[in-house]
Amino acid sequence: MVKEGNVLMKRYDFGRLLGQGNFAKVYYGRNLKSGQSVAIKVIDKEKVSKVGLIEQTKREISGMGMVKHPNVVQLYEVMATKTKIYFIMEYAKGGELFHKVAKGRLKEDLARKYFQQLICAVNFCHSRGVYHRDLKPENLLIDENGVLKVSDFGLSALSESKRQDGLLHTTCGTPAYVAPEVISRKGYDGVKADIWSCGVILFVLLAGHLPFQDSNLMEMYRKISKGDYKCPNWFPPEVRRLLSRILDPDPCSRVSIAKIMENPWFKKGFNTKSVSADVERKETVPLNSNGSLTTHGDSGAAAAAEAKVEPPKPVNLNAFDIISLSTGFDLSGLFVENDQKEEVQFTSAKPAADIISRLEEIAMHLNLKVLKKDGGLLKFERSNEGVRGAFSLDVEIFEITPSFHVVELKKSKGDTLEYQKTLKWDIRPALKEIVWAWQGEQQQ
Repeated sequence: MVKEGNVLMKRYDFGRLLGQGNFAKVYYGRNLKSGQSVAIKVIDKEKVSKVGLIEQTKREISGMGMVKHPNVVQLYEVMATKTKIYFIMEYAKGGELFHKVAKGRLKEDLARKYFQQLICAVNFCHSRGVYHRDLKPENLLIDENGVLKVSDFGLSALSESKRQDGLLHTTCGTPAYVAPEVISRKGYDGVKADIWSCGVILFVLLAGHLPFQDSNLMEMYRKISKGDYKCPNWFPPEVRRLLSRILDPDPCSRVSIAKIMENPWFKKGFNTKSVSADVERKETVPLNSNGSLTTHGDSGAAAAAEAKVEPPKPVNLNAFDIISLSTGFDLSGLFVENDQKEEVQFTSAKPAADIISRLEEIAMHLNLKVLKKDGGLLKFERSNEGVRGAFSLDVEIFEITPSFHVVELKKSKGDTLEYQKTLKWDIRPALKEIVWAWQGEQQQ
């Protein structure tokens, strides 16, 4: 546990906690030699190792080490001890852009300024073969001068991650900001996927809310796949036209960053000189001759941070981000929260075959007939016999990755009270072994 006032390897003084996630905490720090303010991201090695996120951590280090740009948070160095990995990063005093938008929509000029800086940063990352894949206001920081800084490259991919078809195949990102082709699991261009996310961010900055919203996650995905959104009446016509080209469900016809930068609305007040003044490619993290990171501390224990970065494998690295979704914007409304409703969803890190097998066991125990249909749909039925009457339950399984699924249970026939009792006392307890989390409920 890191305490305020601690000194890291006689180089950095720890200060207050700035934020935290499932596997990392970020603290304010100070370079003892220069007095420079820094942000120190502390990653628990045991936790990330247990859930298979070591490769994701390596990729984050490699991605940040490849980009030096005034609108990207800089990674100064990486340190490691037996139990922790430390990222020493640029400190952005203004905090997350999300907190500004949470207070209400931004004025057009300010929204455009942030969007210009975002596009410049993303364009530079792409030129270095780095695709962010999780662009959202929570991952955009503001420094003391009001300059936007892209952060959190934990879900990023490198150009060498592409398969022989030239596409990426790992489904990842935050649902409300993810491009339709990423959801489709047919392979996608990291450049075009990031452009879509930038369009969602622009909409949020100007509207103060998300373009694609629904009480049901799968319905929201359907809206995203169709590009089904509505601009508020205060959006200028030129913004509407630009968004229609960015939020184009077809990645082949979606506008490029070069075309965005030529757009008249985008170009208003745009200073290309100030943006390009400090974009010479330099390694911000010291690298050894073999391409591995130079770290401090116990060299044997720091192997996770020092190992040479290899192209990521298409495993369920995204599962944890999708399960937790996004903080802010009250996105809990994406899922059914009221247990009186007739449909519920849960997430599972088990293969589809295991989920189906467990559901069939439950059906047998409850004397329910199982009918299978195409597309991962099951139906549990009980005939109109006895005092409990007829009962029918639809179960649909949605694959996010081969080892991560969303399962939806919905009553299609029978008494609602009977359904709720069966769900609460019979089905939910029996599903405990395969459920990661019930949507809309806090994890314990």
